[in-house]
Amino acid sequence: MKQLASAFLALCLITTGVSAWAGRAATPVGEIAAAALPAEARAVLASIKAGGPFAYAKDGSVFGNREKLLPPRRRGYYREYTVKTPGARDRGARRIVAGEGASGDVRSSGEYYYSDDHYNSFRRIRE
Repeated sequence: MKQLASAFLALCLITTGVSAWAGRAATPVGEIAAAALPAEARAVLASIKAGGPFAYAKDGSVFGNREKLLPPRRRGYYREYTVKTPGARDRGARRIVAGEGASGDVRSSGEYYYSDDHYNSFRRIRE
């Protein structure tokens, strides 16, 4: 009986953990002030608002939000931009993701998220 109770408890914990992970809240982890961003990120944010230029061909491409960390929106709502990582030989792990917002335009939406760990976490940029 004791083994059965232990097995049931373990199953409940596993199920709860899986459910919590699968249904995790679709919100950014926190916020970051624009002034607190690395200089490279501030430059990319300025380029987004100006409509370019951008350093990488993939900048401005659709961000699918597969990680489901950002608020759920239709496909194409979010765009991603590379933030240069000093010393990186490739695009690195830093990105800004811009949402279209109410304006429908990432240049003026005010909806910007920063990730310094390749989409494992996000912080909303507070301007």
